Amino acid sequence: MTGRSTPDPIGLEVRWDRLAAATDEAATTMLRTAFSTIIRESNDYTVVLMDRRGRTVAESRAGIPAFAALMSSLAELVLRRFPADQWLDGDCVITNDPWIATGHLPDIAMITPVFHRGSLVGFAGTAAHSPDIGGTSTLGATDLLAEGVLIPPLRLFRGGRVEQGVKDLLLANVRLPEEVWGDLEAQAAAHAVCRRRAREFLDDFDETGLEEFAEAVHALADAAMREAIAAVPDGVYRSCLDADGVQGRPTHIECAVEVRGEDITVDYAGSSRQVPFAVNSTLNYTRAYSMYPLKVLLDPATRTNWGSYRAIRVRAPEGTIVNPTFPAPVLARHLTGHLLSCALYQALAPVLPDRVIADSGGAPALRVRFAGQDDDGRPFGLMLFANAGMGASRASDGLSTTAFPTNSGVGGIEALEVSSPLRFVRKELRAGSGGSGRRRGGLGQVIEVHNPTRRPVQMVLLGDREHHPALGLAGGGPGAPARAVLSTGERVSLKSISELAPGASVVISFAGGGGFGDPQEREPELRLADELAGYTIEEDSA
Repeated sequence: MTGRSTPDPIGLEVRWDRLAAATDEAATTMLRTAFSTIIRESNDYTVVLMDRRGRTVAESRAGIPAFAALMSSLAELVLRRFPADQWLDGDCVITNDPWIATGHLPDIAMITPVFHRGSLVGFAGTAAHSPDIGGTSTLGATDLLAEGVLIPPLRLFRGGRVEQGVKDLLLANVRLPEEVWGDLEAQAAAHAVCRRRAREFLDDFDETGLEEFAEAVHALADAAMREAIAAVPDGVYRSCLDADGVQGRPTHIECAVEVRGEDITVDYAGSSRQVPFAVNSTLNYTRAYSMYPLKVLLDPATRTNWGSYRAIRVRAPEGTIVNPTFPAPVLARHLTGHLLSCALYQALAPVLPDRVIADSGGAPALRVRFAGQDDDGRPFGLMLFANAGMGASRASDGLSTTAFPTNSGVGGIEALEVSSPLRFVRKELRAGSGGSGRRRGGLGQVIEVHNPTRRPVQMVLLGDREHHPALGLAGGGPGAPARAVLSTGERVSLKSISELAPGASVVISFAGGGGFGDPQEREPELRLADELAGYTIEEDSA
């Protein structure tokens, strides 16, 4: 591209695809070297390559896409603390500050420089969910500092050498130091792949840096998004929704989407004030889970980078559940942030009825953490990432047991059982859970977990959709709500800490997605197919 005023579009695409492949290779490296099942099996991570100013150029196509959407703002803040002229080859900065990184303490973000022929040309970035981050309680905390170790932007490596004091301080404050450090080394291995492939890219195309290429792909992504926005009629489109909230008090989200020409503004004024409970969503997380649903709605085909989001602005009043002030607790921020996709699609349904989907049962996702010791006294921790049903669209039924707007997965049951003493008794589609409609909502699932040990196991549930199920659109019905029931018959709140006694089991029923359209208009052959597959048989309500 050197010396060309207008880049060759085919050559540009070839180069862009090559850098995207580099981030995918780096992601594969992380998956294969990670110690915890959270990364290895559940895909709770992202990998990106950025230009010298920290703006994403290429993003891995697996992992959590909304995380990639906030890596540029993260890098910008890190570069304020560590300016470009202070970086050495082999440096590594980490942080889990929720107001800088991905919104809660368990996610550790990492930034490393890319040097080529002695010059700083860009950065590699990752973020991944750590298996433990300390803290006294995952739900009892009323402020951030009780939720775990807060890491401001710090150098973990300097010139390729471990900053031993930082490592020692971090590992002294977590329960699973071997897994935590193993996952950080897996992130570092992914960065090594990114740096190597970026240098090879520059050598092969005889480039001295990434700036000209970055400007071209940013302009391309920006133009594609602006063209998509311009096709939406100008106006202000509104919606509101309630979540289960905390301690019997629902939380409320107000959403206004303003379309003006090639720009779109999302405003959450009127949403609930922040609460002394972990469901607060920091503004960067709120932005990410507003921008990504709009990206897949308006411009799903163009590969994403920093330019994809330049036309989108997100506002939220300070001190609310979508923009809390420090030190608000934020551990379960996804219980608010994931709901924003529902609010956005409900708002835009009148003008984009052929493109939106009904509410998804996994928006927000239901997470279950098990922790304890096996019969030999060895500690373990296991986070269950499992998926509910997606909402239906005008064109098709919702996908069953499919994550949205996140991209996480439960992974292999065998891997989960190997990493803990727990036994998974069953994992099956939840019949009757999809909302009715001309197009049926996706089915949730039922997972039964048994504790075969002689010791009690702590069980933490972080969920919603217990009292506010996924809503349908255009006359479609709601999906089935979520619930958790012990083998004793006792129902467990989806925001609770309890014990799974020795020999006891818990049955977790994940929510179904909302339906789309009048149920009376569903074609007879589709009704019959649902019945033959067992999808419409109501499950036992116990």
